Amino acid sequence: MEEALAPYAAHSDKGRGRRYPETPHASRSQFQRDRDRIIHSTAFRRLEYKTQVFLNHEGDLFRTRLTHSLEVAQIGRSLARNLRLNEDLVEAIALAHDLGHTPFGHVGQDVLNECMKDHGGFEHNLQSLRVVDHLEEQYGAFDGLNLMFETREGILKHCSVTNARQLGEVAQRFLDKTQPSLEAQLTNLADEIAYNSHDIDDGLRSGLITIDQLEQVDFFGRLWHEVQTAFPGLTGRRAIYETLRRLITALADDLIVTSLARIAEANPGSIDDVRAGPPLIRFSDPMRKDATELKRFLRENLYRHYKVNRMRLKASRMVRELYEAFTADPQLLPPDYREPSGDPTKQARRIADYIAGMTDRYAIRVHRQLYSLEEL
Repeated sequence: MEEALAPYAAHSDKGRGRRYPETPHASRSQFQRDRDRIIHSTAFRRLEYKTQVFLNHEGDLFRTRLTHSLEVAQIGRSLARNLRLNEDLVEAIALAHDLGHTPFGHVGQDVLNECMKDHGGFEHNLQSLRVVDHLEEQYGAFDGLNLMFETREGILKHCSVTNARQLGEVAQRFLDKTQPSLEAQLTNLADEIAYNSHDIDDGLRSGLITIDQLEQVDFFGRLWHEVQTAFPGLTGRRAIYETLRRLITALADDLIVTSLARIAEANPGSIDDVRAGPPLIRFSDPMRKDATELKRFLRENLYRHYKVNRMRLKASRMVRELYEAFTADPQLLPPDYREPSGDPTKQARRIADYIAGMTDRYAIRVHRQLYSLEEL
């Protein structure tokens, strides 16, 4: 119940409201409604077939954007409860934070951003906000999901000054150099905890990285040897899971202790005090060093593995060729994505919306329809 929340938490009955006013629901808080709207959205269902690291068809047990978002939400809720923050808001932000992600992971975003360089660029974080503000078509009275300000603020994790000037109130903090809610700050780090742990799991499952390599990372090595001491002779998936459980726990416990100390020192009396102060949700310096070392290992040994690079090459080619085909002939697009005014920048944005909304397998299928002679 919200009565148990700290005074500096986001209280839904004191939120900044929705873009289009709505009557409050009798049995659900404002942030619970946001969470429910996100879960029932089309964009959320598409996350099931969008790449995290490995393409969806490469294995049934690898994470997708959907399972990643669920793991972020689970970690976020646990952290929020310990910090007396609003769990429902954290869950809503976590479930929505990747709604605008392209197919094929970050390579899809990078290529689409390059294609859109003369039309405002592309960034999946901004696209997630665009999805919930404009692109979802669930309601007769408005476009988008009409989420609460605090949820939209949390989704908008990054934003350039140029884009902030165009987005209005939800991006004003990037101009004023103020902070978002503690729930938004927390979800950002819950995201990091989730992908650091599950990318190790997926990397080991794929065989692209090994325990021997990971033992050279001090943070993981300490936890691995702790498991070997507790369970002599334990091997395989059990040993990996035992180690990853400890990794998540170490990161989460450190964040809770460090953040509580920073909150106590700042002593914010309200969410307005939070916005006016410094960032308060943080890892300790030693843990930040450990987490950075782990991310560096994953970047160099997993994300840049030659087999992953081969997938990136194919994916980048597909996204680029899809964009080029639709730009050259918008009649190849579904009618809803054709710009009636003929304005090239507006048409480019509609093309980006269409491609970003594709799942991996749908993008592969459309590319095959456009470029494979076998589809004649």
